[in-house]
Amino acid sequence: MPELPEVESIKLTLAKNTLGKKILDAEIFWPPAAVSIADLDFAELVKDRVIENFDRRGKYLLIGLNNGITMIVHFRMTGRLIYYPEKQPVDKHTHVVFYLDEGEMHYSDIRKFGRIQLVPTQKASDISSLAKLGPEPLDECFAFDTLGQRLAKKKSSIKAALLDQAVIAGLGNIYADEALFRAGILPGRNTQSLKVSEIILLYNSICEVLTEGINARGTSFRDYRDADGNRGSFQENLMVYGRGGMECKECGSLLQREKIAGRTTVYCSQCQK
Repeated sequence: MPELPEVESIKLTLAKNTLGKKILDAEIFWPPAAVSIADLDFAELVKDRVIENFDRRGKYLLIGLNNGITMIVHFRMTGRLIYYPEKQPVDKHTHVVFYLDEGEMHYSDIRKFGRIQLVPTQKASDISSLAKLGPEPLDECFAFDTLGQRLAKKKSSIKAALLDQAVIAGLGNIYADEALFRAGILPGRNTQSLKVSEIILLYNSICEVLTEGINARGTSFRDYRDADGNRGSFQENLMVYGRGGMECKECGSLLQREKIAGRTTVYCSQCQK
């Protein structure tokens, strides 16, 4: 599932190619993927509207159109939104095509979990999926004490707390594992056991790993691509995620793999305490 760095990379590459362009028409090949406002027609609502701005909230991409409409895109497991400068054939996994005055945007999703939802721009932040999100970890107003206060309200494993989008927005399995490794904290520890010094380490690690992930244009194993159709490269820098049973790059001991908060979690029992 695309996490914060992947969605941010999609946002940046889409903005580069489509900002200011007009949607001449839209074609919907799998209707559940396109959620409209009330009983209004999705294609009619986006037709002849100009793409005015892009934003991101957690793992959601927000595309602002003129005349007060916003498209909220949640990619879920395998969603992609790719820009093509010229006409492109539609494959069996393409659910929505936006025909622009220059090029096309294709939304595809192999597993069909993702959605593009239209909302009035003024009410976008009130949509339940966005309203429940915690703070953005890379915002200037988000500091280690904010993280500590939010973790203090949880009585769960630190891994479960980091995956809770109401605690902090945008972290998923990949970057949670990597941040915990950098901070030297075992993912199964209870949030109540964290010392202030560890919270500071964790805060710094979260910010570092997310920033590096964005700079690398995300992590690509199977499905993720940015809006140019390119793979990210952060998988080359992973220390623990996806490496269960392999040697730790720091100490050489075998990395452990177990289920925590329902997710496969990899950690080093020597480097993380």
